[in-house]
Amino acid sequence: MKDEELDTHHKALKINLDRRWYGTLAEIGAGQEVVRWFFRVGGAAGTVAKSISAYDMVVSDAIYGDTERYVSRSRLQSMLDHEFELNVERLSDKRGDTTAFFAFADTVVARSYKSGNECHGWMGVKFQSRPRDEPSQILLHVRMLDSEAALQQEALGVVGVNLLYGAFFLHHDPDKLVESLLDKLTTGRIEIDAIEFKGIEFRAVDNRLISLKLVQLGLSGAAMFGPRGEVLQPSDVLYKKAVMVERGSFRPPTHVNLNMLESALEKFRQDPAVRGKDVLPIFELTMRNLMAGGTEVDRRDFLARADVLSACGVTVLISDYFEYYRLAAYLSWRTKERVGIVMGIPSLLEIFDERYYTQLPGGILESFGRLFKNDLKLYVYPLQTTSPAGLTTVHTLEVAPELKKLYGYLADRGSFVELDNYNPAYLPFFSRDALAKIAAGDESWREMVPQAVADVITERQFFGYKG
Repeated sequence: MKDEELDTHHKALKINLDRRWYGTLAEIGAGQEVVRWFFRVGGAAGTVAKSISAYDMVVSDAIYGDTERYVSRSRLQSMLDHEFELNVERLSDKRGDTTAFFAFADTVVARSYKSGNECHGWMGVKFQSRPRDEPSQILLHVRMLDSEAALQQEALGVVGVNLLYGAFFLHHDPDKLVESLLDKLTTGRIEIDAIEFKGIEFRAVDNRLISLKLVQLGLSGAAMFGPRGEVLQPSDVLYKKAVMVERGSFRPPTHVNLNMLESALEKFRQDPAVRGKDVLPIFELTMRNLMAGGTEVDRRDFLARADVLSACGVTVLISDYFEYYRLAAYLSWRTKERVGIVMGIPSLLEIFDERYYTQLPGGILESFGRLFKNDLKLYVYPLQTTSPAGLTTVHTLEVAPELKKLYGYLADRGSFVELDNYNPAYLPFFSRDALAKIAAGDESWREMVPQAVADVITERQFFGYKG
């Protein structure tokens, strides 16, 4: 059968009948859901060297070492390392010349009859693509969305088989591998919100592009990476942190972008509900912004923006949540601490445009109810204009006549925070102007961006820079 026609049964059988790979499957938490497929289809003796399930925490610690969290990336990595090294140590003398060894592991918490816990887990495979080769590795974080434990476990088994099949037969094409992870499943059953490739087979893979692909394919509503380009699991990063997020094109990030965030953070930390708490600043890029009106994302442009944002030292979120209330819901579901959004006057004016809420039964009123329900505040940066006043602020902004009372209500309840601590020298700077100057060879663009950003643009000739 062709790859695109293979169901889970035939994928497991194809792995079993291929004598190249031999290894261990270790599963903690939700049962032996992945290895069960290989036993069910027959021929598992050619694939499974060992199957292990360590439900008891004491047993798990005795095998893999102590850990603070059993459903975590660090626990998964210790499982993969331990089981892979055991296979090489025990079996390489007898069959190392003809066998590529692997270790598959997952550590998962499914729905419990005791509580309505989050149903999620870490899953990965460490494998040789050919005998005696250096190992490669794929890690991913999954969320199970089915309402019943049995269905969650079933979905977990399918994802595990898809991951092993992809590692063995599709490692030469990471994009296709990612696309295959939800074969015979839907995004309504499984979400994959973090994935990382590393090792000799994936030395040319940029995990930021893989993170982007998760969102493009709808495998996740958002993906996150850190200042050094490392893949982050959003729930882990956001847990128990107050969050300040700034949305933008960042093409390129200017002094205004940084000043907006710094000004908002200063005000945010003065909030009694935030004082003394860990605060995570985030720059957010939406898929709609990345596609810029087209149907595809320019990967070179995306990586250019990712690199200059890394130079700013800030965590980056890629999301498919164009509406601010959806972004707020995503963040509030992952942290119980206060969430703030910083924006300029044009963005504030845009969220009062009723055209964006026609799909909601309650229209703009419903959108604001969702946006502000957890005491979220909008931190608003002023706009320099050519009007006699010269400046538009949250207090002087004019919205449509029929929305003035709604705007006044939100302002009176403290939903808007004026950023009066801005740097006036930065107000004339806009990303679109800097971009035009770069393309035109006008060196004055350097005055509009932080030095670290200018260095990256110059060194790598981003955004049409010619030098």
